[in-house]
Amino acid sequence: MYFWAFIVVMAYLIFMLALGSYTAKYKIKTAEDLVLAGRRIGVLLVATSLAANNIGGGSTVGVAARAYGGWGLSAGWYIMTAALAMIPVTYIFYLMRRTRAWTLPEVISEKFGAPSHIATAVLQMIALSTLTASQVLASGTIFAALTGLSFESGVLLAGIITTLYTILGGLWADVLTDFVQFLMISLGMLIALPFIVINAGGWNTILNNLPSSSMDPFKAGFNTIGSLLFMYIITFITGAEMVSRALASKDEKVAMKGSLLSGLLMGLYAFVPAIIGLVALSTMPNISSSDAYAKTMLSYAPEVVAGVGLAAILAATMSSADSDMLGASSIFAIDIWKRYIKKNASDKEIMILTRIGVVVVGVLAVLAALTRFDIITINTFAFMLRSAGPFAPFVLGILWKNVTKEAGFAAIVCGSIAGVYWRLIGQPYVGDSVFGALIGLLTFVIVLAIGKIVKR
Repeated sequence: MYFWAFIVVMAYLIFMLALGSYTAKYKIKTAEDLVLAGRRIGVLLVATSLAANNIGGGSTVGVAARAYGGWGLSAGWYIMTAALAMIPVTYIFYLMRRTRAWTLPEVISEKFGAPSHIATAVLQMIALSTLTASQVLASGTIFAALTGLSFESGVLLAGIITTLYTILGGLWADVLTDFVQFLMISLGMLIALPFIVINAGGWNTILNNLPSSSMDPFKAGFNTIGSLLFMYIITFITGAEMVSRALASKDEKVAMKGSLLSGLLMGLYAFVPAIIGLVALSTMPNISSSDAYAKTMLSYAPEVVAGVGLAAILAATMSSADSDMLGASSIFAIDIWKRYIKKNASDKEIMILTRIGVVVVGVLAVLAALTRFDIITINTFAFMLRSAGPFAPFVLGILWKNVTKEAGFAAIVCGSIAGVYWRLIGQPYVGDSVFGALIGLLTFVIVLAIGKIVKR
């Protein structure tokens, strides 16, 4: 066990639970407080929360693993493209905040009716549950490396703490810890990097032990990088955990400014996890790629610095899991239960049902994480599932006035099928969201045009 690193991490976990208890007692009085933090979030909290949700397991442990496994330095584009994607996403978030909706499927329902609403809600719940599992897997990997526990015990511990914290604090606790977490990332990952490079033998020694192509910033390929950019634009616009920050903002201007600032913050850290993965490849060529981040931090950074760095990443993954859990459970409570099963459900019932949903998602996430799937592969599949079909009706429903229910539902069905088909035939997985969204857009326009012709 790495004593001081363990102490730092445990101190932060206790802080998370304490903050969850505090917000449960003093901040959360209504379902809107639990799900949307009472719509009282300012620019800085919007920015750090959006950024923190993206610098989670995929953007830290996953990027280091991808750099270790073949992408080299170019794995950093997994984060940099997310930062660039926030530029066009900002305008949509600005318009979204003006709707006063509670959830993303609710925005869809206003223009496209029950079938599109239900389909979007189901896709969102599946995708968010899958993303929760990837964050629990990343957290469990760090727990295991840090404490010497088995991988299974690490995953179970991560799942329990995240579930408990989410039940207690809701979105308020999430955005507050996101802010602290972002400070810890700057004190952890960035401060740890020079120690890691020096203690691993110096930059020249590291380079000499790497394949020559590892430092190519475009090794992943321009098609992959371009697909990642479009994938993020699509999936951020249709991501419940991202949309919730816009909907929870004080007003539309806060949503816009916070979104832009989040992109800048993400860009600052884009290639750091990739470099950490390359250090692991240079010095520990026979480990599991999923262990590259944690083992490098613990092997080459001072224990306290490694503890801060791992606590930051643990916080990032657990914060992302928190948002995903809350998103999936609140969609069920608001968009399924209250909308179609019990329309007169009270505010208290919605809060209880949301918290029960968090437990269910947490259990499913732990079971899935125990299979040790590839984080980035699963993340991109979840992104596709929630975005390929709903993208066209969601964006065009906001931007256009004269749309039809038929066009929206057809786009959701055809776009989702196209995205799954792309993945099944073995095409590059980062293109499935783009392909599905393009098919959805084309379907939307065709069905809308046919509808206008028929009316004439």
